[in-house]
Amino acid sequence: MARRSRALRTEDEFNTKSRRTRARILDAAARVLSVKGYAGTRLTDIAAEADLQAPAIYYYFPSREDLIEEVMFVGISGLRAHVQEALDALPDGTPPMDKILAAVEAHLRHELEQSDYATASIRNSGQIPEHLRARQQKETSAYTRLWRKLFDEAAAESRLRSDLDPRIALSLVLGALNWTAEWWNPRRTSVDTLVAQAKSIVRAGLGPTESSDSGPA
Repeated sequence: MARRSRALRTEDEFNTKSRRTRARILDAAARVLSVKGYAGTRLTDIAAEADLQAPAIYYYFPSREDLIEEVMFVGISGLRAHVQEALDALPDGTPPMDKILAAVEAHLRHELEQSDYATASIRNSGQIPEHLRARQQKETSAYTRLWRKLFDEAAAESRLRSDLDPRIALSLVLGALNWTAEWWNPRRTSVDTLVAQAKSIVRAGLGPTESSDSGPA
């Protein structure tokens, strides 16, 4: 019995170490991919970031493409979960526009300061080959539906400008949020300042005004 207990502990320790190493490889791949992009990401760079020998990666992932595909999926699924959690934390009766602004803040903070995975997924979504996009695209569609629900709710309660097409407005907002990862420089602008200005622009651009909703003179 004692021998079996020791064997089980050894197996558990191995499995825990294996999971940690796999996670370390994924974290390293996310960091490298977020900076160097799909074309510039090499297994040797990922191994160096993870403090491993490059051949060790193949024990956990069959290929470079499998590793990158996993990072891309984790990036968008983690972003969706983070924004949903932020929305779920809002009190009942939160106005539709405030929900949109909460989603704007959650998206930007997760993308820019909390997750290399989200940055890697957003910055490389148009670079990876089509055969690596299936799971990522499914998650992207689910994330878009989350936002569409927010915009539809705002439109139904007349909290969007009547001259806006909610679908076009949504695409423009998401496009702007995603593109932030390409140009934002933390040495020049803090995330707090960026979030505040983004929320101000979204509120002013989407919200109804007297001139936009009064109709033609």
